[in-house]
Amino acid sequence: MKPSATKSPLSIAVIGAGKIGSTFAYQLARAGHDVTVIARPDSLRLQQLQRDHGIMLKTGESAEVRVADKLDEEAAYHLVLVTTPAHQVDAVLPALQRSKAQCVQFMFLTFEPERLRDAIGHRCSFGMPAVMAMTDSEGRLKPTIISSMKTKHGDQRWVGLFSSAGIPSAFEPEMALWLRCETPFTAAIQSTAVAGQRRGGGATWAEAKAAARGLHGGFEIVKGLGYRLYPSTKSTMYSVPNFLVVFLLWVLSRVPAMRENLATGLNECRALIDTMVAAAAKAKPPLPAAAKALLAIKPTEESGTSPRSKEGVMHV
Repeated sequence: MKPSATKSPLSIAVIGAGKIGSTFAYQLARAGHDVTVIARPDSLRLQQLQRDHGIMLKTGESAEVRVADKLDEEAAYHLVLVTTPAHQVDAVLPALQRSKAQCVQFMFLTFEPERLRDAIGHRCSFGMPAVMAMTDSEGRLKPTIISSMKTKHGDQRWVGLFSSAGIPSAFEPEMALWLRCETPFTAAIQSTAVAGQRRGGGATWAEAKAAARGLHGGFEIVKGLGYRLYPSTKSTMYSVPNFLVVFLLWVLSRVPAMRENLATGLNECRALIDTMVAAAAKAKPPLPAAAKALLAIKPTEESGTSPRSKEGVMHV
């Protein structure tokens, strides 16, 4: 169903034409906003968007959006959404810094939000998507938006914008800290998902146990950097008996949809672990044991799964 158009449409650019970015762009465009989607130059996704003159769903419904291969730095967008993974964001940071956009919201998991905030300044905000989507070989989108899963925003003004566009959203007052503390959990669960998907089933108990140690090491690094664990679910994971965390990871790796979905995050998992390992040296005192535990669960490039059409987010 098409959401009703807003009285004051905004000019919005979405950098990253993957499933998450495309879902946001589709919903916002259908809500009446002027949306520009920016895809990689010469990419298949750019060609698909240009062919369809926007974003096409598998059901045949579509949303007309502007399509570009780079950010118009002179355009005074009300909002620029960056949905690329953290390890790919450096390629667009210079353009974002020069951009005349009023707000830049990074919509991905990052262990070092302060670095991005320093680069962009007061215009910077953070969020975390809570949608799932898949595309077929023709680039047709099938989004899944669950009302009980809310996209998080560190800037209150965007909660209403997304909610009115059919994307359930909530304000998170400590968004940067939330992202930092979510990173160890995501890396651990992606590691078990990759391990399980590689063998066509769930992760072994030994793999889940190693992931739990990596998760604990990641939390130690967060604390070693002077941050508290947030929200309470993260403190609980850190303090409960280890076998309970092992069991959680082991079980989640056995849910086919969860495993297949998260296993597509192989490169993100590798990059997140590298970032945490580098941060371990800056902790007081340094935490080499925690870094070692994380490196032990870093998926090798050869252990990844073949490219799939699903993409989504799970967070706790």
